[in-house]
Amino acid sequence: MSRILAVHASPRGDRSHSRRLAEVFLSAWQARHPHSQLTRREVGRALIPPVNEAFVAAAFYPEPDARPLSMQADLALSDELVGELLGHDVLLISTPMHNFSVPSGLKAWIDQIVRVGLTFDHTLDNGVAQYQPLVQGKKALIITSRGGFGFGPGGELEAMNHADMLLRTVLGFIGITDVTVVAAEGEESAERSFEISAAEAEQRLLALAGEF
Repeated sequence: MSRILAVHASPRGDRSHSRRLAEVFLSAWQARHPHSQLTRREVGRALIPPVNEAFVAAAFYPEPDARPLSMQADLALSDELVGELLGHDVLLISTPMHNFSVPSGLKAWIDQIVRVGLTFDHTLDNGVAQYQPLVQGKKALIITSRGGFGFGPGGELEAMNHADMLLRTVLGFIGITDVTVVAAEGEESAERSFEISAAEAEQRLLALAGEF
């Protein structure tokens, strides 16, 4: 049975293009996999708290199995989010590009799931940290919308696209290297231009629904 964790990061509801494109994919995917499992995690319209000092102290406590109850409470949401990630085969992230990066809610989710001893580990080699990913056998699909054109591979604004780079870097760091990005560009450009880009994204997502 296939299992998808869908993380929705847009702060907009029905007006969100990334959410709408995600639903195109998920509807087609569920039609092809009627016995599949879909879990949704809202990070755009529901508060994911930022990492604070108490979180860091608890996450790096030298004896994880002996954390005080107060530290366990500080990590409760993070443990839940990590458990969701590890319990699914596919991670879908739908997100707009905000100011060349990702919305703050998605960044907060990232900080909660990048956990030493759970999604990555590290050792010291001659005093230098060596990192090991701990997440195995998973794929990711990133569905994104962008205000302008040229932010994709080879585009004139590619260097300004820190959203894709951030997500690929973080996912690769924890062990998810099979990452597919589908984007609709030009939301802030001529209406017809964006319609064409969105329609192309829809067609690609419909095809991908049979591959995930």
